[in-house]
Amino acid sequence: MLGLLLRLLPFWVREPLFIVIGSVLGLRLGYLAFHDHDRVAAVFGVVFLGFTAVRVHTVVRALRARRNPGPAQAQAPIQAAAQAQAQASAGPRPGPGMPEKDHNAWGQAVAAVAVFGALAATIWLGPHLMPSDDNTSRAASCSDTEHEALPKAYRKTPRAVTGDDLCKALNRPDLARLLGTPGETATTASGSNGTAPLSDEKVARPEAEIMFDTYTVNLSATYDRMSTAQYVKLIDIAGDRVEDDVKTLKVLGRPAVFSSDHTMKIEFRLGGGQKSAPVQQGPLARTLSVALDRKDRGGSYDITVWSKSGALPSDSALLGIAEKVLPAIPERSAH
Repeated sequence: MLGLLLRLLPFWVREPLFIVIGSVLGLRLGYLAFHDHDRVAAVFGVVFLGFTAVRVHTVVRALRARRNPGPAQAQAPIQAAAQAQAQASAGPRPGPGMPEKDHNAWGQAVAAVAVFGALAATIWLGPHLMPSDDNTSRAASCSDTEHEALPKAYRKTPRAVTGDDLCKALNRPDLARLLGTPGETATTASGSNGTAPLSDEKVARPEAEIMFDTYTVNLSATYDRMSTAQYVKLIDIAGDRVEDDVKTLKVLGRPAVFSSDHTMKIEFRLGGGQKSAPVQQGPLARTLSVALDRKDRGGSYDITVWSKSGALPSDSALLGIAEKVLPAIPERSAH
C-alpha cells in the first residue's frame, strides 16, 4: 500500500520525500551505531545514506534537464503544434506530455521537504519531549494514612511523627542510587503507625518501608527513654549479635551505632493439609541507629536494610541515606 501511494505522488513530491526519509533514517542509524557500537545499525545506515545519494543525483539530473532542454525536446511534431494552435483560444491546458513550470516544481519540492522534515523531527524528538505512558518504570508512592486514628501513645508523645511522614522522607528519587542500585525503582512503599514491642502500646514507633528488587529499606522512629549509649551496652550484654559488627559514630552531630541481626523467616502453606513451617532465621540485616537529638535524651531513628539473597550494601550507603533522609523528616510539636 505504501509503495502504491509513493508511486502515485508527483515526481517533485516523491523524490524529496525519499531524500528526507533516507537522510533521517541513515543519520539516526549512524548515531546509534556510533553510540552503541552496533555494526548492524552501521550497515543499514550506510544503505539508507547510499539510497539517499542516488535520489539526490536523480533530482539534480531532472533539474538540469529542465534548465537545458536538448534538441529533441525543442522540436515538436507538426500535428502537436497544430493541435496546440487550435486550443490557444481556449487558454493553455497542460497535458501529461507537457512539462510543468520550474517554479511549480521548486514549490512542490520545498513544500515536501518542509512537511516531511517536520514529520521526521517529530519522530526523532517525540520520545524525548512527550511524557512516557509506561507505568512499569514509575516508582511506587506512599499510601495515604494521614487520616487514620493514631494510637494513644502518639497523643502522649507530641513530637512523634507518623508512618506517612517517614514514608515521604524515605521514598526519595535517589534512594536506589544511594543503595548502589541506580537502575532500580521502588516496587512498594508503605508507612504504619505502630507501637514498640514489649511496651504495652505505650511507646510510639512509626515506621516506613520501601522495597526494591535487590534491597528492602525500613525506617522507624522509637520514642522511648533509651539513649544510644544504653543501647550499645544492651547489645554487649545480649551477646547474640554478629561478632565485630557494632560500630559507634556520629551522624549529623548525633550519637549513632551500626549493628547487625538476622531477620525472621516465616512460611505459610495454604491448602493441602500441610502445616506452616516454624519460624526460621532469615538473612542478615544491617541497622544504623541515630539518636533523636544531639543530647541523646532517649529514642532513635533506625534505618535497616536487608535482601533476600543476604547481600548488604556498604555502611557508607546507610550513612548517605541517613544524611539525606533524617533532615527531611518534619518536626512535630503536637497531634
